[in-house]
Amino acid sequence: MSTENLNENPNEQQTRDQHAGPDSAGEHQGPSPEELASRGDSRSQRPDNEAFRRFIASGWDETVPDAERREAADFTPARRDALVQRIPGTRLVLPAGVLKVRSNDTDYPFRPDTAFAYYAGLGTDEEPDSVLVVEPSAEDPSVAEATYFFRPRAGFDSAEFFSDSRYGEMWVGRRPTVKEASQRLGIEVRHIDELRDHLAKDVGASLSLSVMPQVDTAVEEMVLEIREQNGLPGGDEATSEFDVLAEAASEQRLVKDDYEVAQMRAAVDATIRGFEDVVRHLPEAVGHHRGERVIEGVFARTARADGNGVGYDTIAAAGDHACTLHWIRNDGAVKGDELVLIDAGVEVDSLYTADVTRTLPVSGTFSPTQRKVYDAVLEAADAVFAVARPGLRFRDLHATAMEVVARHLEEWGLLPGTAQESLVPEGQWHRRWMVHGTSHHLGMDVHDCAKARREMYLDAELVPGMVFTIEPGLYFKENDLLVPEELRGIGVRIEDDVLVTEDGVENLSIALPRRAEEIEAWMATLKP
Repeated sequence: MSTENLNENPNEQQTRDQHAGPDSAGEHQGPSPEELASRGDSRSQRPDNEAFRRFIASGWDETVPDAERREAADFTPARRDALVQRIPGTRLVLPAGVLKVRSNDTDYPFRPDTAFAYYAGLGTDEEPDSVLVVEPSAEDPSVAEATYFFRPRAGFDSAEFFSDSRYGEMWVGRRPTVKEASQRLGIEVRHIDELRDHLAKDVGASLSLSVMPQVDTAVEEMVLEIREQNGLPGGDEATSEFDVLAEAASEQRLVKDDYEVAQMRAAVDATIRGFEDVVRHLPEAVGHHRGERVIEGVFARTARADGNGVGYDTIAAAGDHACTLHWIRNDGAVKGDELVLIDAGVEVDSLYTADVTRTLPVSGTFSPTQRKVYDAVLEAADAVFAVARPGLRFRDLHATAMEVVARHLEEWGLLPGTAQESLVPEGQWHRRWMVHGTSHHLGMDVHDCAKARREMYLDAELVPGMVFTIEPGLYFKENDLLVPEELRGIGVRIEDDVLVTEDGVENLSIALPRRAEEIEAWMATLKP
C-alpha cells in the first residue's frame, strides 16, 4: 500500500467521543453510521484550505492526446446488432460492475463483467461503475445503437483529484475523458450522471428495459424502479427478462469471431511461455517447503508481465494434491519422485484466457507406473482429437474419452464389471477416477458461455469458430483402497485448447509438448 490517505481535514472536529457516555437510560449510545464511515479518516490528515486548493490545482500540463481506436471496436457493432435482433424492442443495460472490498479500505483487483467487456470492447481493469446501454435503432430495429456511460476524468481543481483514494488521479491514475473514451470505443459516450434519464426515456408499451443480472446492484435496482414507474412488470417476470439477456450473451459467445480467435492464440502463446518458465524454476520448487507456491508464483509473474494476469486460480498440485481437482491452496512441498499437475492460463488484456494443463515428472523422467497412467490419459485425449469436427455433438467428446478411460481401468482390474457395463448409465464405475467432464467452452471466461441453454451447449453440434478444451484425466487418491498401492497418489490431466475449423479442429496449444517422451526431452532443455 501507498503512504497515508489524505482524507482528513484537521480543522474538522471528530465528535465520536461524545457518544461514548451513557444516555438517559443509562446505556451507552453507539456511534452513528456517518461516524463509523468516517473512522477510516482518523489515521491521516488532508489540507483543505483555499490556498492549498489553488496551489495543487495549478501548474499541470492539461494536454490530452487523441486516443487510439481499439481493435475490438471493429467487431463490437456486429455483436451488438446480433444482441438486439435476439432481444428485440428492448433497451439492454450492461454494467461493468463495481469495486469490491477485500479488507477495510483495500479492494480486489477490478475485472469488468464479461458481457460488458464483450459488447463494449474494453478489457483489463476498465472502468468500474460504468455502464453500456444497447438498444435498437429507431430507423432500423435490426441495428443497434450503443451509448457508454462512465465517470470521466476529474479536473485538477477538484478535491477528487488529490484526495479520493479510490478514484482520484493522484491515487489510482488518470481516467479517460469523454472524448478519449468515444475515440477508443467508436460509440457515443456520456457522463454516468446522465444514465437514469437515458434509461427512462420512452420506456413503456413499445420499449422494454432489461439489465444484466447480478453485476451491479445499484444499476439493477435503478432498472427495476424505472420499469415500475413506466408500467413494466416486476417480480418473476422481470427476473425472467433479465435471465434471457444473460442467456443471450452467453450463447452469442459460443462462436468466436476473428478478433476473438486471435486473442485466444495470444493467450495460449503467453501460457506456453509461463509453463516454460515454471520448468526452468522447478529446482527451486523442490527445495522449498511450499514448492507448489513457487510454481504458482513463477507462472503468475509471466502472466502479469505478458498479459493482464491469470485467467483463474492456478492449480499447482504435486503428488496426491493432483487428485483434488480444484487444488488451489498450493501450499505443499514438491518432491523429486512425484508428478506435478499444473493447470494454468494467462488472461490477456482483452480478458480472453487460455486454460492448459500439463502433468510433469518433477525429476524430468516418468517412472514406469507414472508413464502407464499418463499414456492412458493421453490416449483418451488423442481419441477425442481424432473425432472432433463440425457436426459432432459436444457431448460426444466426453463419451469418446470415457470409452478409452473405461477400457484401461478394466484392463487394470479396477472395475467391478466390464468397460461396456461401466459405460451404460446404470454403471459409470469408471467415473470414480474421473468425475469431471472432458470439455468446456473457453473464451473471456475460463468456463465460457456457462449460462447457455443445454441445447446450445452440451447437445449442440460443433461449428467452426467454437473454442473449447479437451482435458481427460485419471486420479488415484492416496487413501483409495480399491487401487493398487503403486497407483495411489498419482493424478494426471492433459488439457489443450481447441479451435473448430471447417474440416476438423486445431490444437491451439500444440506447441507445448504432450507425449511423455517429448515432455522429458523438453524439460531436459529447460532445466538448469
